Formats: sequence, C-alpha cells, structure tokens
Amino acid sequence: MTHGPLILAPAGNKDSFLAALAAGADAVYCGLKSFSARMEAKNFSIEELAPLTQLAHDRGTEVYIALNSLMKPGDSEMAGKLLDQLNRWVKPDALIIQDTALLQLAEQTGFSGEIHLSTLAAASFPTALKLIGESFRHRITRVVIPRELGIDEIKAMSQACPPNLDLEVFIHGALCYGVSGRCYWSSYMGGKSGLRGRCVQPCRRLYTPAPKSDYERERDRLKSGNKIGKERGHKRFFSCQDLCLDVLVKALLAVPKVRAWKIEGRKKGPHYVFYTVKAYRILRDHGGDTQMKKTAMELLSQALGRTGTHYYFLPQRPWNPVDINGQTGSGLLVGRVKIVKQAPCLIPREELLSGDVLRIGYEDKSWHCIQKVSKYVPKKGRLNLKFSSRTPPPKDAPVFLTDRLEKTLEEMISGLETERVKKQTPQVAPSDFHARLPGKYKNTGIFKKNPVCFEVHVKRNTRGERLGDRSGIWLSSESAKSLSKIPVSKIWWWLPPVIWPDEEKKWKTLIDLTLKKGARNFVLNSPWQMAFFFIPGQNREKGLNLWAGPFCNIANTLAVRTMSDMGFSGVIVSPELGGRDYLQLPKHSPLPLGIVISGNWPLCISRILPENLKTDMPFASPRGEQAWIRQYASNTYIYPNWELDIKAKKNTLHKAGYSIFVHLIEPLPKTVTLKKRPGIWNWDLNLL
Repeated sequence: MTHGPLILAPAGNKDSFLAALAAGADAVYCGLKSFSARMEAKNFSIEELAPLTQLAHDRGTEVYIALNSLMKPGDSEMAGKLLDQLNRWVKPDALIIQDTALLQLAEQTGFSGEIHLSTLAAASFPTALKLIGESFRHRITRVVIPRELGIDEIKAMSQACPPNLDLEVFIHGALCYGVSGRCYWSSYMGGKSGLRGRCVQPCRRLYTPAPKSDYERERDRLKSGNKIGKERGHKRFFSCQDLCLDVLVKALLAVPKVRAWKIEGRKKGPHYVFYTVKAYRILRDHGGDTQMKKTAMELLSQALGRTGTHYYFLPQRPWNPVDINGQTGSGLLVGRVKIVKQAPCLIPREELLSGDVLRIGYEDKSWHCIQKVSKYVPKKGRLNLKFSSRTPPPKDAPVFLTDRLEKTLEEMISGLETERVKKQTPQVAPSDFHARLPGKYKNTGIFKKNPVCFEVHVKRNTRGERLGDRSGIWLSSESAKSLSKIPVSKIWWWLPPVIWPDEEKKWKTLIDLTLKKGARNFVLNSPWQMAFFFIPGQNREKGLNLWAGPFCNIANTLAVRTMSDMGFSGVIVSPELGGRDYLQLPKHSPLPLGIVISGNWPLCISRILPENLKTDMPFASPRGEQAWIRQYASNTYIYPNWELDIKAKKNTLHKAGYSIFVHLIEPLPKTVTLKKRPGIWNWDLNLL
C-alpha cells in the first residue's frame, strides 16, 4: 500500500481500465452508461464492472464509480436501482457524486462504500469544507476541489479540512474554460447539458471579436471556405490547454489532507492512461532522482494529450491556459496536411506505428476525419492520406495522433484480460428498489399567511432607483455602500455562484455587515455558502430566510430534501430543465420553490479573463451566436445577447406549485443589442 497520495486513473472503457492496472494505479474511477459526467465515454454496465472490480481489488487497487450527473425529477428511481445493483454486485470503494440526491439514495439503498463530492459540486472555499464535514459526517469522506486553485489555496483548503474529510486534487488532463458546475453553454445551445455529462464543447469553437456589423460577413467566411484559423479575428479564445503539473506535484506531497492525485481523461485511450499513471507514480515515488524525473517528463510528452499548462498552481507565476496562437485539439500534433505531386500526405514529426489513430482537423470542422495508420512510418517519413469525404481537409490542416496501442502495452492488457475472464460475471438481477420521495411542504414562514406567488427583480446595483419590498440585489462591495439608503431587511441579497479561497474573508465581512444592518433574506448560489450563516453545533441567528439559488443546480426533490436538512427555507431550481421536469418537481418538494423566468443567464462563469477579447464588447460564434463578457470580482461571466424568457409559462408554473418568480437583470453594455429570439431554453426539450 502506498504511503503517499493515491494515483487515481481514469477509465472510460475496459482497455483503459486494464491499462491503469498495468501501470500500477492505486485507484481507478469510471462511469456507468447512465448518470456519468462523461457520457461520451463508452462507460460500463454492471456486468462489465463486477469482474473488473474483482481484478482491481485482487491487486490492491480501489475502484470509484462516478455517478456525478445532475438528476432530473424522474431520475431517482433509476438511479436508486443502479446504486442498489452496484452495492450488491460490484461493491465499489466509493461513489463520486455531484447531486446531493445521491446522499439520500445511498442511505436508502444501504450503500456500503465511501461518498466523494465531485468538483462539479463547487466546494471552492475553505469554510465550505468545515460545513461539509459537520453536516455530512460519516457520509461524505472526500471532496474533489476545483482545478482553478493554486498551491497556496490548496494549503488553505487543507488547513480548514476537518478530521473526517480529505481532499482530491486534479494534477493532469483537460481543462474546461468554465468552472466545473458553473457552465451552461452546451445546454443553452441545444439541450445537451454539461452537468449531465453531454457537453458538446462550444468553448472550443472559433469565435470572432468583430464589430456587430461584421458578424454576418465573418460567419459567411467560415461557411464558405476551407481556411483554417487564418480568417481575420477568428480564434479559439476559450479553448484551454491541458493541465499538467508534472514536477510541481512535489509541492503537494507536503499538503497533509491531499489524499489523491487525480488524472482526468475518461474519454482517452489506454496509451494515455498508462503513460500518465506511470509518469506520476515516478514523480511521487522518485521525484528527487534527476534521471527518473526526466523519464517521467518523457512519458508525459508522449501521452497524446494537448500542450500542458501549470494553470494557476504557482500564484507567483499564473499561467493563462488559453493560447489563441497554439493548437488545442485533443491528441498530439504530429504535423499538417501537405500536397506532394498533387496528392495529400503527412510528413510526421514523430514516428507512427501500425494501428495508430490519427484525427485530421479539429472536431468542430465538418470535414474532419479519422485515419488509421496501416504500417510503420518513421519520423519525417511520408504517409499518404485518403479521404472519403466530398470536402477533403485542406492543405495545412493539423493532424493529431489520438490513440495508439504499442505491442508491450497490448501484451500487458492481454495478460490482465486473461485474468479478468476467469472472474465470475454475475447474473445481475433486476433491482426491486423503490425510491422514497419526501412529502410536500406545508405553508410555513413567509408563505404561512400569504402563500400566493410574488416576483423578485434582481439587479447589480440600485443607484437612483426606488426599491420595492421584494427587490433583489447581488451583494458586492459596491452594493454594500448603499446599505444606509435602502430597506435592507426587505431586500433579497444574492451571493455569487463561486467564492474563491482568497475572497472568503471579504465575503464573510460583507455578509456580517449586511446582517448587522438588518438583512434577513439571502439567496445562496452554492449550498456550501450556508457556512457563512450557520455551522452545525453553533447557534444560528433567528429569523433568517435563506434560499438555495439557481446556481446550486437543484433539479429533483431528493436534492431539495438535502437543502431542507441543511436549513434552507426554499429552493430556486436549476434553469436547465425542460417544461415537463419543472411541472413535476413541486409534487413532492419538501420546501417552497422558485424559478428564474426571465433575464440574463450566463453561458458560463470562469476564473479566466480571455486575452484579446474586451469586456462589454460583443463577439460571435461561427453560427452567428453573439455574446459578451462581464467581470465581477474574480469571476468572468459570458452572457448571450438574448434573454431567458419563460414569462408566458408563469401561470402554469404557479398552478404547479412555484411561489417565487425571478427576473435577473444585467446592465447591458452600450455596444450590445439584445436579439429578439425565443428564450425558452430547454422548455420544449427533453434535457439530455
């Protein structure tokens, strides 16, 4: 058993799982074919996982199952049955969850393993860990912290970590532009939710910071030609390089509560898994040996990932992970399409092996294609390219090596496969589990005397405006300056979707000041922000009306039940759901519900301010979709130039049981004109 942090390997298919074992991973995490945050990976059935888990356990390797998807109202029954079958037939060491409904289902099914809180749950500041440790004692044992944290922030998280909790830190793999759990870009553009593992990666597209009058012309340029990245202004402004801490991981060895080093990559092949696990095992166990460090770095350079970045790990040398002049296609860039004697070919920068998989072009290009190498090609040799598409890739199109299975690794996997088939594959019986849903709430608190609905208009500031009894204001240093001039006790004060470790003291001071002035109504946009108001075992200030806000991503009644157990007065539900889901949710809700029915909802929230794009200036996608950037404190918001608008559904929603209707009003830049288009988001869609 290792005495250092566990090396946690990804596995999206059987060969990658076996490659992780061959490389000596201490733990492997994988997903099922449902409720996984990486649904584009092949993932596993219960029958497939059982013998693999037996094999892993025989070798002293732990297995974690990622059930880290957002759950809709009708998902509880199916998720509970899967959890029951996992517990009976697979017996994994832990679950990785985003949705707190899984806490209720784990209790109902008697799940015997640990529960780890996913990075999608956005536990992003130190005091949050104290709350989690106290509120979910013996239920949540590990928190996966955000990728955006630097080493000093990780140390602060570690110091705040209670004895019954430990931390998991990402050390390698793909980076999202948006903060995990705070990106709605894919869902907003067509019903495929990143919170449900189906992100279509709109952040990796080309965008244009052109003046509004140029949008159509620039869009037409993209549609009409085969030019690659040379169109004026078109850049991948939000497409991140991969995280690669490489030799810097030695700094994590001294952080006591960091129990696991996590490698991202459940969509990657066995080559990537094997090389990254081997490299980080060397850096953990032999990081003081110069020659061994060189070996590890060589392994990482050949792992077929994107160019690496240390991101924000070193606070004195922060590294913007977006390089608009570099390549951020997945895989290792091995060259570009050349035309020799009127025939397309590749002169590779690296040797190519028989069986290597190449991708020509970026995945968002209609002409991109996959080609398998049929024979060995030496470095600077020549590989003829054959295209079946009517529109072949143009000259200079990038070519990426995305997967390979060299003979040595293939033999290792084959040997482990022989061991696996000897394990008994269970005849998995259907589960007879039935989820116990909570009962509907009774009118209490602010709804006891007046259960009718009301509306809250939420604004950034209130300069020169007359405020009503139920106005909403985003709490900030600026809005706090007006506390003596406004009816503080009647305002609904909104907290931000993300609070970072270095901001915690500032927010604590702002909240305490607002409470001292008489504030009673707060909307918390992370469940863990409850830590600013109440820690179990301490007296809570009476008369507070605390609601879980829409960025808490609450989308089912079991998650609402968890919010009730934590002390929330009500929940403003996730805006990602479809109409059928919204109308079903109040039937068993143990708390009053609210919903955002209009206004400016962000595509995503990030800690990265894009280079070469100005705040409050419009930019456009290849399809002509327009957006703008706004920065508040340390967070960057990306807003589309059309509003969410389901006001026409208000009466239907009220009859279904919703009590509060929210309008989010963002100050519009002078350079941006809102587009008139339906803003119903996923109302008519069955959210995927």
